[in-house]
Amino acid sequence: MASAQKRSEEAPHRPGDKERQGADSTTFRYTNKRGYDITRNPHLNKGMAFSLEERLQLGIHGLLPPCFLSQDVQVMRVLRNFELQNSDLDRYILLMGLQDRNEKLFYRVLTSDIERFMPVVYTPTVGLACQQYGIAFRRPRGLFITIHDRGHLATVMKSWPEDVIKAVVVTDGERILGLGDLGCYGMGIPVGKLALYTACGGVNPQECLPVILDVGTDNEDLLKDPLYIGLRHKRVRGQAYDDLLEEFMKAVTDRYGMTCLIQFEDFANANAFRLLNKYRNRYCTFNDDIQGTAAVAVAGLLAAQRITKNKLSDHTVLFQGAGEAAMGIAGLIVMAMEKEGTPTEEAVKKIWMVDSKGLIVKGRVSLTHEKERFAHEHKEIRNLEDAVKALRPTAIIGVAAIAGAFTTKVIKDMASFNERPIIFALSNPTSKAECTAEQCYTLTEGRGIFASGSPFDPVTLPGGRTLHPGQGNNAYVFPGVALGVVACGMRHISEEIFLITAELIAEHVTDKHLEEGRLYPPLKDIREVSLKLAVKIVEHAYENNTASVYPEPKDKEAFIRSKIYNSDYDTFVVDSYVWPRDAMTIQMGKL
Repeated sequence: MASAQKRSEEAPHRPGDKERQGADSTTFRYTNKRGYDITRNPHLNKGMAFSLEERLQLGIHGLLPPCFLSQDVQVMRVLRNFELQNSDLDRYILLMGLQDRNEKLFYRVLTSDIERFMPVVYTPTVGLACQQYGIAFRRPRGLFITIHDRGHLATVMKSWPEDVIKAVVVTDGERILGLGDLGCYGMGIPVGKLALYTACGGVNPQECLPVILDVGTDNEDLLKDPLYIGLRHKRVRGQAYDDLLEEFMKAVTDRYGMTCLIQFEDFANANAFRLLNKYRNRYCTFNDDIQGTAAVAVAGLLAAQRITKNKLSDHTVLFQGAGEAAMGIAGLIVMAMEKEGTPTEEAVKKIWMVDSKGLIVKGRVSLTHEKERFAHEHKEIRNLEDAVKALRPTAIIGVAAIAGAFTTKVIKDMASFNERPIIFALSNPTSKAECTAEQCYTLTEGRGIFASGSPFDPVTLPGGRTLHPGQGNNAYVFPGVALGVVACGMRHISEEIFLITAELIAEHVTDKHLEEGRLYPPLKDIREVSLKLAVKIVEHAYENNTASVYPEPKDKEAFIRSKIYNSDYDTFVVDSYVWPRDAMTIQMGKL
């Protein structure tokens, strides 16, 4: 058998584990682990799919029932259990338990029907899971770093057993989705994001690390909750907080290198912008709430142009919300308009924002630097309804997590002065959406161009026409971006990467998709979209000398495909048998 195999590069598994690729594409893994540890290691465990020879060689014969089940049969069993659960939270707990036991089976299940499982492992269920994390918590995943670990983060980083990490997703839990400060319960977000790194992008899960920076919480309910798993004191802010972040960034890159991707997730507005600006040119980092949301929203607008039959610079965009998501989207819209040839000042004037105090206008006191950019000359307006009536926008985008903000009046007014009004209710989870798909389509008589942050069911209008609302999910962005960035070893991620991302996503929306009401490719195609996005990013990196992996691969797509994680089970081979050969022969003869 050895002559039919060729040696591959050392696999990024635990020390002692190796892979070899057989001539028939079967992956052979060598491991120095034996016995009970094999069945309790999610990276190695195959459950009842271990062959008899593997069981004997690995010393696990007798630790498993004598039956042998293929991975496909195991998937069927998981699906049956999934269907028996009473709620999405129960389904979430079921899948997270599977991830803890059998990693390859977990990803095989997810990729078997990504459209079905994404709402469970990601939005909207992950929001509920974070709120109920004290109940859902089973086995810790990732690193829990606290404010009290300052000065020792290098040591804490060494607690993680993997020597090769290519991507880190980190949060401090202060602004989880639209749910606010969930403190240490926010760990569900990095775990969920990285699950999609693999399920949607093919990034090796053993090269990913979820991290929570626990600096306390200002959520009084959590501080009183006996099940709360985090620090029980108010949030630490100021210099101590900044020192923790500085030490964290250095500790990650000292251990895993300067090309290790660090994705910031669900930080509060006050920290999100300044941390991005502070670190974007020093490390390989991006903020998904600012830049990922921007890319997916602009992708939807670019796709919508094919319906409205005009340019992006012909639109007037009004935001409900002026936080990190709004600013990120607005900034990328300006870049897209500039690419069309619109001067920057003109592009900025096309964008308006409403925050908790009303329309952002020049002369209003206490405007942040980010808000000042989009403050225009206009009389003060106190609410969104009046702003829509006065400004007559062609597109409204909700990112303030105010449920029902797009009222009947707002939607009807949008339909009254736009033939095809663009209405994006992007706030997550579903309970925070500005309006439902049904409300948009019904109140606009089917003319509304709708997208949402969380999934909505198809809507059938009077007359029988069925529309499938487009889900502006960041999962179209961050898995593919991560795959491309880590594959070619980019050291910094420019804003141009996210405009490229938006354009590519929009290109994958067909005319048929648009007729169905979709502004994004179907979720079932998300792995292919992520692949094409990664290839585009790698091409851009080598063209602009921002890649660090050399020699430059000639076939970029083949290069990316070679990096994609395979959820098929490996075949285990060991160099010395635990069982004597004659005993193995007897057992195999009996079975």
